[in-house]
Amino acid sequence: MAAQTSSGPTASSVVSSGTASSDVHESQPASGLHAEALATLRSWTAPTAEQERLRARYVVHLEAHDRADDDGVYRDCVPDHLTASTVVLSHDGAQVLLTLHAKARRWFQLGGHLEAGDVTPAAAAAREAREESGIAGLVLDAVPVHLDEHVVPFCRPGTGDPARPVHHLDVRFVAVAPADAETAVSDESLDLRWWPVDALPDPELAELVLRARARLGGRASD
Repeated sequence: MAAQTSSGPTASSVVSSGTASSDVHESQPASGLHAEALATLRSWTAPTAEQERLRARYVVHLEAHDRADDDGVYRDCVPDHLTASTVVLSHDGAQVLLTLHAKARRWFQLGGHLEAGDVTPAAAAAREAREESGIAGLVLDAVPVHLDEHVVPFCRPGTGDPARPVHHLDVRFVAVAPADAETAVSDESLDLRWWPVDALPDPELAELVLRARARLGGRASD
């Protein structure tokens, strides 16, 4: 759940060996999404030492889960798997769109699990943002803005052990909504609301929103 790289705000829309016996089979390679996620994280320039630590942690995770039956990007990889989220800013950068998560009962940026139809982590983030906001025409920067690892007590994949805590390895992006954006609350949310960037409902969101706005240069009103 629950966003600065050295690259500038290049905003873009994201639509986005053989076997020896019969009881041993060759493992199939991981998904194309896995390869794209690995490429994204390997090439990302982390803005701080802590973000670099997380970037390296994510890369190690993906390199350790590189088979179709053990693909580190999907929710059935336990106890750790990737997620993707988006800080959605208003067209002038003065507000941020947050969802009141139905299970966590806290305000978060929009996001969720990666799915088989997603081509890249950025595409997953764009899909989740669109589904959870109802906004058409979001413009998303395809370069991650922030990483965050956190425990999610209510995430219980069917193949996982309920006693084991699940960690979300969240890859965060930033998007800008059109000036005439109309929102719609999804069934995963209790509420959806624009918040002034200087009056956030949860102080833990402050750094993320700050990084998102900095990526877009503060975005004074057009």
